[in-house]
Amino acid sequence: MEPVFDNYSPEGQALIRRAYAVADAALKDKLRSDGTPFIGHATGVAKIVADEIGLPPECVAAVYLHETMRMDGGPVDLKKLGFDESVEAMVDGLNKISTIKPKDTRLEAENYKKLIIQYSRDPRVTVLKLADRLEVMRNLQIFPKTSREQKILETLMLYIPLAHQLGLYNIKREMEDIYLRYAEPEKYRLITNKLKATERDRNKLMAEFIEPLKVRLDEAGIRYKLKIRTKAAYSIWAKMEKQKVPFEGVYDVFAIRFIIDCEEDPKVEKDLCWQVYSFVTEEYEPDTSRLRDWITNPKPNGYESLHITVKNREGAYLEVQIRTRRMDDVAENGFASHWSYKGIKREETMDKWLTAVRYALEHPDNDSPEDLPQPPSREIFVFTPTGELRILPTGATVLDFAFGIHSKLGVRCLGGKVNGKAVSIREKLTTGDVVEILTGKNQHPSADWVNYVVTSKARTKIRQALSEMEFAKASDGKELLLRRLKNWKLEFPNEMLSEFMKQHHFSTVNGFFAAIGAGTLDVNVIKDYILSEERRHAEAVEAAKAAEAAKVKHGISESHDDILVLSAKGVKGLDYKMARCCHPVFGDDVFGFVTRDAGIKIHRMSCPNAARLIEQYPYRIQKVKWADAPSSGNFQATVKVTVDLEAGTPGRVMDIVNSFKASIRTFNVTENSRAGTYEIAMKIAVPSNLELDKVVSRIKQLKGVQKITRI
Repeated sequence: MEPVFDNYSPEGQALIRRAYAVADAALKDKLRSDGTPFIGHATGVAKIVADEIGLPPECVAAVYLHETMRMDGGPVDLKKLGFDESVEAMVDGLNKISTIKPKDTRLEAENYKKLIIQYSRDPRVTVLKLADRLEVMRNLQIFPKTSREQKILETLMLYIPLAHQLGLYNIKREMEDIYLRYAEPEKYRLITNKLKATERDRNKLMAEFIEPLKVRLDEAGIRYKLKIRTKAAYSIWAKMEKQKVPFEGVYDVFAIRFIIDCEEDPKVEKDLCWQVYSFVTEEYEPDTSRLRDWITNPKPNGYESLHITVKNREGAYLEVQIRTRRMDDVAENGFASHWSYKGIKREETMDKWLTAVRYALEHPDNDSPEDLPQPPSREIFVFTPTGELRILPTGATVLDFAFGIHSKLGVRCLGGKVNGKAVSIREKLTTGDVVEILTGKNQHPSADWVNYVVTSKARTKIRQALSEMEFAKASDGKELLLRRLKNWKLEFPNEMLSEFMKQHHFSTVNGFFAAIGAGTLDVNVIKDYILSEERRHAEAVEAAKAAEAAKVKHGISESHDDILVLSAKGVKGLDYKMARCCHPVFGDDVFGFVTRDAGIKIHRMSCPNAARLIEQYPYRIQKVKWADAPSSGNFQATVKVTVDLEAGTPGRVMDIVNSFKASIRTFNVTENSRAGTYEIAMKIAVPSNLELDKVVSRIKQLKGVQKITRI
């Protein structure tokens, strides 16, 4: 072990040896697909973690301990073995990630990436998983064909994007090339052979290209460093596929990057970059259409660089990038690193989390995960028994899960099994749970189910199911009531129904009939009510006759005994009242209606309720007429006005009302921005309908008034 991990301190090596000993004992009989000892996989991953990524010994120990638990199948008490909480947290995260079995990676790649990250309480867990996948890809030839195809698909959809986001470009590039070698072997051979065949030409081309520029840069006293890189086979293939061009049509098969060493002053940096640009474009023909100036106008993420494609004297195209040391450092390691500006799909919370991973990589001595940001917790990831991944909000229950699968499953849900344990519909789920829904044919939603769910879909479906159930019961209840009424030879008019519903606290007719259908309201209660109302109606007729006699007593009747004469004077003190539904005004065409307990109510003939009252209760209709002239009394009328959405118009309406023998009692203005209008509702006191007509007529003439109606 010492030669393998000799870059660590003696304490670090001792920690790794202890972890290796645990793994060696547990895995001694385990073999890989090619017959080699399985612990070779763990050591391969550990070497990547130590040598290629540079993580601390705790991470190497976590690799061995994770493979111990994964392959041995049993839990290990790490504390008793002397491993601290940071190692335990990493092992726990790796164990959970290893249970992920994507059913359709291509369709749910983003969701599975989120799940991997959420399982990583210590941010280095994601990196350890990438190292694990890299070791698998390096030994892909040992796996059966079916397993190999699944692994390369998972790598493309999950692990390559994660490596890209974390800035682990070497790992990303290697996994991409391995993917291409197995997924598209013919195209891989074509590109790699082309690269080999043209290597001598590229070397010659680079030497010829750089030489004249070296002279000019040296003469100008510009200190710089050159980075020359050949594009990876996968990247070349991706560009060929995207642009529909052959190998020769990819301009940036290799690129030259000038990194200028200068003081970190914006003006100095900018001037030197443009000076180098001028040297390059004076020496070689530029393709100005491919110029990318991110120095004058840096990208929103802070990326700064000059990119130009030039053609040499032989007609070959080269990509040249020009930036300063500071710009290069920001581009490679800062927020504007390669993974940020390539357009990777991400969320703000995910960015913060991935930034924490980068921090852990850049500060390997900090092994305190509690000091680092934790992964997003707004979502949980749960599985069906067949391995399908489902994403739900935090706090979601078994009932949410059931409705998430299908509404028919939700309405029949009795409970569930979470990780094999029976639970109620209210059981809250956590990431990683495997959930099985239990249903019953006779199960139906209840109103309290709405309190057991957090997803809008579940709430909507529950309310919809309750509504459908109520309609079904209402249909049964209505049929039962109509049948009983026919047998009893009784009528149940709408006014009587409204009064019954009000007394028994039914807010809707549907709810009333549903109560009958469900048996919670006995139809005999309705029968008793109808009979009592008929007795009251008979008493009301007698009261009407008594009211006729009262008219003479109050001195308000004429020679015609059957006509009630109305006066505006002292209206409130008489045995009649103005109906609130239509607000009669002196002079309106009106009639009286004898109520059971509120005396006579005066309605306008144009009242919305007039036809119903006259048709259903002719024996309770009282003929009335106004006195010859109004006295000093006032009548309230409600008027609704629709005007253009212009400032000052409501004020002008008020001025018109006040200019007549009228006074405003209430004045409400509502803005309708969609229609571009004000809706004005006002109650005004007037002595007669003649004065009201004057007010209405004058308001109609006002500019901007669209409509005016009396309610």
